Amino acid sequence: MRKFSTRYSRLGTETAFAVGADAAAWAAKGNPVYPFHLGDMNIITPDYILDAANKAARDGKTGYAPGPGILPLREALAENIGKDRGLQFTAENISVQPGGKPVIGKFLGALLEEGAEALYPNPGYPIYESQIEYLGGKALPYGYVPSETGFTINRAEIEAQITDRTSILIYNNYQNPIGAESTVEEMQWLADLAIKHDLWVLSDEAYFEVRYGGTSKSIASLPGMAERTVILYTFSKKFAMTGWRLGCAAGPKAVIEAISKFNTNQESCSNHFVQVAGIACLQGPEKPQKEILNELKIRRDALVDALLDIDGVQVTKPETTFYLFPDVTEIYQRMGYTSPAKFRLDALYETGVSFCSREHFGRRLPGEDRVFIRFAYSGINVDRIQEGLFALKKFWE
Repeated sequence: MRKFSTRYSRLGTETAFAVGADAAAWAAKGNPVYPFHLGDMNIITPDYILDAANKAARDGKTGYAPGPGILPLREALAENIGKDRGLQFTAENISVQPGGKPVIGKFLGALLEEGAEALYPNPGYPIYESQIEYLGGKALPYGYVPSETGFTINRAEIEAQITDRTSILIYNNYQNPIGAESTVEEMQWLADLAIKHDLWVLSDEAYFEVRYGGTSKSIASLPGMAERTVILYTFSKKFAMTGWRLGCAAGPKAVIEAISKFNTNQESCSNHFVQVAGIACLQGPEKPQKEILNELKIRRDALVDALLDIDGVQVTKPETTFYLFPDVTEIYQRMGYTSPAKFRLDALYETGVSFCSREHFGRRLPGEDRVFIRFAYSGINVDRIQEGLFALKKFWE
């Protein structure tokens, strides 16, 4: 029998799902599990969105739709994304996608030559690295430096790697897994770098609206950036619609047309009645979204307080995303661990607390000597956060 393709051997995966499998297996044996490992949500999609989808399905919106997306949704997205970011978009700047994730592969498929280099954040969403390497590109990871307020981009690391083969920069402000948020100065530095080296930019803005204070800003809004930037937008987090699989790519017309060509080749179109529900999302009341954010903020605060109550944990309180990235080096060393995997699994088996390690978000970079883990709090209620962290505190102390 013939072997799998060489290209397939380069394909990675979303490693948080592997952690989920460990948690599910432990739970199947009758053990309690506190799920901090996956950025899913246990918050129900607001009723007005459910009603819009049900009505659209009953009205017959169950067949094929245009590959780039239905025009009313593209128009609504153009207005919404543009208004929130200070940009001028029309429907021609929008390609509807079955979630935010497909934007990554289609953007790279359209713009990354085989052998060309692409900069991507590490620790970061593992699909960046997976898709770069699958498509035959060279993945150039750039890291972050811990600071008093969270994390900042390692600028020297980026600058040292850029060559005349570097063509793409992936930027995830409001970052998964570390919750990092660029200052205006840092974002401008990155924009200047992209312009200087003529880089295409994928701005992953999945968490643009998931913030508890301050105002989000898109790198695409900076001078000279709109014509070289594609924005990844998703309904998943903003409207508690992780399983609905609805998002879009927003950017220059020529690139959006190329991305829509991939739509036709890969899935034909996004679900029609879900797209109709997407219009309702963008034109509906703001109260349900504020309620989602308020619940997430309560969970964030409870988790930060519980983590800081554990001797040996260092963590900051980010104003965006629903992730925490605590430094647990002191605990790791105090307990004599040498394996992040064993550290994670022992915590699961002894306390039921399931989290991801830093290693689930890209290969550890040279010079990294601290031990970080990631907690997602979007899928667990406050009472269970406190219960799980109480057990973890007893085990670690």
